[in-house]
Amino acid sequence: MDEMNKKLLENIKNSISDTVQEKKIGIAFSGGVDSTLISKICSDMDYDITLLTIGFSESHDILFAKKVNTFLKYSHHVLEIEPETFTTISSKIYEKINTENLSWNENCIAFYYVTKLARRLNLDTVITANGIDELFCGYNAYREAFSGGESQITEVMNTKLDNELKMMKAVNLISSEFGVKILQPLLSSNFIEYAKTIPLSQKIHDSEDLYRKHIIRKLASDVGVPEISCTKRKKALQYGSKIHKALLKTR
Repeated sequence: MDEMNKKLLENIKNSISDTVQEKKIGIAFSGGVDSTLISKICSDMDYDITLLTIGFSESHDILFAKKVNTFLKYSHHVLEIEPETFTTISSKIYEKINTENLSWNENCIAFYYVTKLARRLNLDTVITANGIDELFCGYNAYREAFSGGESQITEVMNTKLDNELKMMKAVNLISSEFGVKILQPLLSSNFIEYAKTIPLSQKIHDSEDLYRKHIIRKLASDVGVPEISCTKRKKALQYGSKIHKALLKTR
């Protein structure tokens, strides 16, 4: 592991230690590189982890998460969303967070189910990998901004971070119904400050870069994340769980 990746790993571990006081935790898990990396690091740090995956039956996230965990062999629980009650639950969440922002509604619905599963397993703390896509150019918006240079990418990053921090407050409002805290160690102010010092060349190569997050993928490989996860292209939670598709049908 080179020095830059060692420093990245150290900063991730420090953020987890500073943010996560409970030793028994759930981790929102899709099998993608971000959630698998944070799961592997938490396990290596001797946290007692349980992977939590949600989605409609046969959704991408459920199938892929199970496949990745055949390598990891961690405790893993899945909650399948029931189509019969989805409309009622999504309407209740829409009324509670009171926003027309589709992404916020989709994420709050997803974490409603994650925290419902956590409560069923007597877990009161759930960790997420939120922050990696924002800080390491995980979204297609970074490809679109690339031609505008570093200043435009930084502008996109700050906008994405601001949205994510606000959205996670809405997510925690929903999770509080189950008495569960959702923690995002990689959205801590210290980690954000550090991650912004990593050269953009370690995050995105050009406007055609479909993978991005290169330093994250390299670190994941270095710490033993399965290759199928390290090389997986991004599929957002609301799409991988089929929540986006189901929600559009209710509108």
